Amino acid sequence: MRRMILFSCFLLPLGLALSGCGGKNADASRPLPATAHPSDPHSGGAVRAEMKGVDLRIDPSTVMEVRWLHGELLPTHEGKPPWFDDPSTFQVKIDAGEIALTPASMSALMNNYVFNYPKAPVSDIEIDIHDGKLRQSATLNKKIKIRTTVEGDLSVTPEGDIRFHPTSIKAGDLPVKGLLDLLDIELSEMIDTAKAHGVRIDENDFILDPEHLTPPPRIVGRVTAVRIEGDRIVQTFGGGSEKGPLNPPIKADHYMFYRGGELSFGKMTMHGADLQIIDADAKDPFNFFLAKYNQQLVAGYSRTLPDKGLVVFMPDFEQSGGAKLAAKTAGMR
Repeated sequence: MRRMILFSCFLLPLGLALSGCGGKNADASRPLPATAHPSDPHSGGAVRAEMKGVDLRIDPSTVMEVRWLHGELLPTHEGKPPWFDDPSTFQVKIDAGEIALTPASMSALMNNYVFNYPKAPVSDIEIDIHDGKLRQSATLNKKIKIRTTVEGDLSVTPEGDIRFHPTSIKAGDLPVKGLLDLLDIELSEMIDTAKAHGVRIDENDFILDPEHLTPPPRIVGRVTAVRIEGDRIVQTFGGGSEKGPLNPPIKADHYMFYRGGELSFGKMTMHGADLQIIDADAKDPFNFFLAKYNQQLVAGYSRTLPDKGLVVFMPDFEQSGGAKLAAKTAGMR
């Protein structure tokens, strides 16, 4: 029993980190429909979304690398469309896609959000990849501070949950059993396992039933595969209602495209959304920071198409700085 509790104390941060990208229970969420605009046949229902080569920045230190994605923006409030200025007004439902995270982004997510509260059971979380396995170090904060390390393998269950199988657990330089022999600590006091929502024990493995715990917008979807690829943790999503490609008006390597339903940003609302946001510099993925999108918008430029669709060219967040695009970008007009 103590061994299982210690596993929970070590692995809870990992479970919450992976939960940020959806799971089978996430589909139980039932967002309310957007209001329709009678003059546009595409204005009803959800806003369909397509992304390719986009680094979605959650905060200055956390990035979700969207390699590709098909899905929808679903409103969370009746009668109110998704509004970029308030991420709590919508959630991103992933029908299919692939998202990668660096260990640094996962570490920042854990330290800045999931365990950023008084008397958190763990702190100073560091996640890295070692010999093709995920390795997490953290400080246990109870009675005495103990630096712990857990290493293991990731896989997906047939139900779409994520399985973490520990292959090595240490406290300091000691294996778990050695620590229990050395210290008479009631480990059940270190963490209330009842609060570890979405995590259950299956023998010596942890089964993660993901729930999104990062700041809005919430991202939901079914994980069909997970793997370590170089220095990235890669999750594949699937099982959603595939409706085919959206065929954005301009071919681009890195972009976001939204079509149908209602979509708001700033003081503008599109009825029958038709919005493509393109990376102004195609040499690397499009770094988009939702919380600072207006800064990127001001630094870029837009074009209205004959069918009243809107195409926006934006610089990466780091290159926006509230300034105009460089002359080379202007040459794309």
